[in-house]
Amino acid sequence: MPERIDFPALIAGHTVVIEMINSGDAGLPVLTQLLRVAQPALGAAAMAFLEFGPTGGRVIAATGAAEWTVGRPLPVNDPTTVCLLTGPRVQQVRLDELDGKLTTELSERGLHHMVVSRAEIGGHTVGSLHALYRDGDDGPDARQHGVVAYLASCIAHMYGDQSGLPVHGDGPVVAALADGLAVVDRDSYVRLWNPAAAQVTGRPANQALSRPLPFPIPPSGQVLDHRLPDGRWLRITSGELPGPGTLRVVTFRDITDQQRRDHERDLFVAVTSHELRTPVTVIKGYADTLTDHWESLTETDRRQAARVIGQRANELARLVDRLLSSAAESGPGDEPPAPFDLGDALRSAVLDLPAELRHRLLLDLPADLPKALGHRPSLATVLTELATNAGKYSSPGTGIEISARADGQMVSFRVSDRGIGIRPEHVERAFDRFWQGESGDRRGYPGAGLGLYLVRRIVEQQNGWVSLRPRTGGGTVAEVRLPRG
Repeated sequence: MPERIDFPALIAGHTVVIEMINSGDAGLPVLTQLLRVAQPALGAAAMAFLEFGPTGGRVIAATGAAEWTVGRPLPVNDPTTVCLLTGPRVQQVRLDELDGKLTTELSERGLHHMVVSRAEIGGHTVGSLHALYRDGDDGPDARQHGVVAYLASCIAHMYGDQSGLPVHGDGPVVAALADGLAVVDRDSYVRLWNPAAAQVTGRPANQALSRPLPFPIPPSGQVLDHRLPDGRWLRITSGELPGPGTLRVVTFRDITDQQRRDHERDLFVAVTSHELRTPVTVIKGYADTLTDHWESLTETDRRQAARVIGQRANELARLVDRLLSSAAESGPGDEPPAPFDLGDALRSAVLDLPAELRHRLLLDLPADLPKALGHRPSLATVLTELATNAGKYSSPGTGIEISARADGQMVSFRVSDRGIGIRPEHVERAFDRFWQGESGDRRGYPGAGLGLYLVRRIVEQQNGWVSLRPRTGGGTVAEVRLPRG
């Protein structure tokens, strides 16, 4: 250690620190400046300040040969922590006598002993100030102890004034926050990073502290929705930290699910408006024709108009049922699965299909088909959606085959067509809500993109599964598999 302390430099530098506080600076900038003043005045190789919270300490400011330690944690059970929080308030310690990770690294870099003083408020330790020295210096001097203790008291006074301190993220209130919280300085470098911030961003404190905030900061009092590189969305707000200083508080939360729901809502409105427009327009057109030209229409024309109105009304009713089922996320209900005759259930469901679709069906249902385990009433919805899909994507003159079979554990049925088929990369996407192979207002095949979504949800709630695959020779095969009853 030096034989004498440069008190004039220390007083002049401390005066600058006081002027910084008087002009509005606070927190880490002032603390760091104080360390920069103290290091040469004390002849130290490095200075550091550790802030303590309920779960241990963390280096929040450092200069010289210890500047790399900023942000490093000091767990509550670390031997160094025990040493700092017990014993005399001011003490000299050899680093190689402490069996801690951080002190070992400091010792390996040539910093072998230190003078340390706790910063206390009313007997409560808020941190510790360290003056670190290399080997070869003179022995301990009471003057170094006194200056380090005085500076630690000055820092404790800053804590008492709440001038931008503490910055440690493990305080009980900050740690309990569900939202991510960061405190940043004028250069947007992180000075506080609470546990929720680490959870939301995936960045632990040691990767965030003393580094630039990894996302933009909105103007004070405003809200910004920002998309991260991994596709997740954050909702970010900011504000000035109360009291003098240039620190800002930034809060943020993950709103990815909300963004997805908002997107689905917008897509829901767009799809339904598009799909409702056609049947409503046709129904209104034919109804107006009947009203305005009843006397001039032949009996055949009237019957044709009524038939078209009925067909379009049925389409409209099925679409509304799909939309309501999708919005309500309803399933087969709370009724427990029960064995039922799959063949008989399929034959009954066929009778409820529209006549023009029913006439195209070719049934191949074995008489000895085992019973399935599930909810029979929901099978009508499943078959209606699959058969309607097959009819929509195939020519009116082609047949639609419905077949069934069983193996040792499952009972299944297939709906096969000779239509346009499905691309292999679309066999899974086809079950997504609102997904359609085509887009835009000029689609050749109408639909809301909800039928297959509902089918998969209904089947999987019965411990079964449904799949699509291209059919050899052209077309698509939809297969539903249910447990045997």
